Amino acid sequence: MFSNVARSTPPRFATRTLIATLATVAFILTAVLVVVTLLVRDHVRRSVVEKLATGQRLFAALEARKVEELRAQLATLVENPTLKAALDTYEAERRTAPPAVRAQLIATVKREIDKLASRLDPDVLAARDFEGRVVAVSGRRASDWTTDGHDREPAAADGTFLVLSSDVFRTVTAPVMLGDVELGSVQLAYALDDRYANELSALSGAHTLIVSDGRVLATTLSDATAARLIATTQGSIPTGLVDFADQEYAIRPLLQGDHATIYVLDSVDASARPLVRSALQKMGAIALGAFVLAGLASLWLARTIAHPIDTLSASLSEMTRTRTFDRPLVPSRASLEVDSLTDAFNSMMASVKAAEAETLNAYLGAIHALATALDARDPYTAGHSERVSALSVAIGRRMGLDEATLEVLRLGALLHDIGKIGISDNVLRKPAPLTGDEYDVIKTHPTVGSRILQNVSFLQPHLPIVELHHERPDGGGYPYGLKG
Repeated sequence: MFSNVARSTPPRFATRTLIATLATVAFILTAVLVVVTLLVRDHVRRSVVEKLATGQRLFAALEARKVEELRAQLATLVENPTLKAALDTYEAERRTAPPAVRAQLIATVKREIDKLASRLDPDVLAARDFEGRVVAVSGRRASDWTTDGHDREPAAADGTFLVLSSDVFRTVTAPVMLGDVELGSVQLAYALDDRYANELSALSGAHTLIVSDGRVLATTLSDATAARLIATTQGSIPTGLVDFADQEYAIRPLLQGDHATIYVLDSVDASARPLVRSALQKMGAIALGAFVLAGLASLWLARTIAHPIDTLSASLSEMTRTRTFDRPLVPSRASLEVDSLTDAFNSMMASVKAAEAETLNAYLGAIHALATALDARDPYTAGHSERVSALSVAIGRRMGLDEATLEVLRLGALLHDIGKIGISDNVLRKPAPLTGDEYDVIKTHPTVGSRILQNVSFLQPHLPIVELHHERPDGGGYPYGLKG
């Protein structure tokens, strides 16, 4: 009923060992990889924060030095006598001079400012009058400072930044003095634009973000990332570690004023990515080597254990097939456990053989007792079975039969008349000649004996002797009258 049911074949020991080993190695390497990634990320996070802090300190020092140098340059420039004369004339006549003369005075100041700007190449170099109004402007970003008639003051300065409608400028100012009289001032400014942001990024090694009142003035970030940061922080950018744009950024202010702040920021993920990639590559090489070594080791281990087991299994199968249980199994000397199993099996087989020998002896004893009891029923045939057995063995030896056949012959001859147990004493021990019917009863003892012994498995080879010992070559025997 179950002959058609599919039975799954379990994997071999070598396969299970290989799978278990590789799975263990993979689990360990995965855990190590996760730990290494977390450690690298944590290390990079600290490194980025420290780099920004170092950059902040360096920038502050460089910016202070730059301002001092610019002030020193301005102090030299404002001592220019031509500029002083132009401003002095402008201050003296600007209120009373007609517009055409006033324009000429402004042009004179402008020429002097252009000469000074050519020596510095600034974003803006501006000359202001005594009241702070811009008189003349020069430089790359001069157009951002142009006012109608050059007589209106631009957006208020806070001492650090000058906020205009178009941009925000960092400024340095030096007064123009004629003796003890202040004629006006010269203002040097550089715009906080993309050019400035790129210069800061090159200096700090991080991204730069310049913000004024929640508005991005310049940045080295992409427009989408900068907009995401402003939207995430609602214009109030925190310092420290901030998550936005699906990344973690470290942010630190470089320079702060009332209306503008310069930030440096760096992506922890972007900084960690090369290190993690390098770690993954190295871990990949280690993993490959580990898998190869683990595979070879597991196959060697499995073979060390499986080969002796396969040898033992083959020996047992051969022993079962040939039914030769008298030869002990040879230990493999390759596995202590398998050799222990082999020794245990040999001990078990020795015990089984000893038990079989005892059982056989018990059977033989019972057979002898049975034959003796049979002979005791008929004093006329007393000792008959023993004599037949001895004579049969002697004849067999002369015929050159082997010991196994002689043993079959000996027991078969000893039991040849066992069927007489089923014959009544009236017939078996009758002193007078037997009648025909009684003789027919006597002739049934071979088949009766065969039926008695046929259920004893180890006596199967002896049954022909018991059943056919009264047959004759000429066909005159019984119970079947066989010929030949």
